[in-house]
Amino acid sequence: MQRLCLLGVLFMLLMMCGCASVNVTKTSKGYFDPTVPDEIEILVTVPQQRPFIELATVTTQRWKTQETAKMHNSLRAKCAPLGANAVILGSSGIDYNGYFWASGVAIRYKD
Repeated sequence: MQRLCLLGVLFMLLMMCGCASVNVTKTSKGYFDPTVPDEIEILVTVPQQRPFIELATVTTQRWKTQETAKMHNSLRAKCAPLGANAVILGSSGIDYNGYFWASGVAIRYKD
């Protein structure tokens, strides 16, 4: 019985601590071949010289401020299966707990 209570307490602690997450919601129609995650650009401005289509909205949260590279790589990994060429981060900040968050869109360049 004590083990069961201990497991329950550990589970509750894990739920309260939480961890970083990336959410992707597809907004486009159709299918594109997956891209290589390492080739996906992370942008903070809209590309003016290259036409593109929006594939999905992306949100990410609960990253330590020193984990920006991990956050970018997680975004790349989640957007590559959709065929994204880039992720445009339109909003970002630090929440009341000191964690970094960001939101934006995954895009695919028109050829």
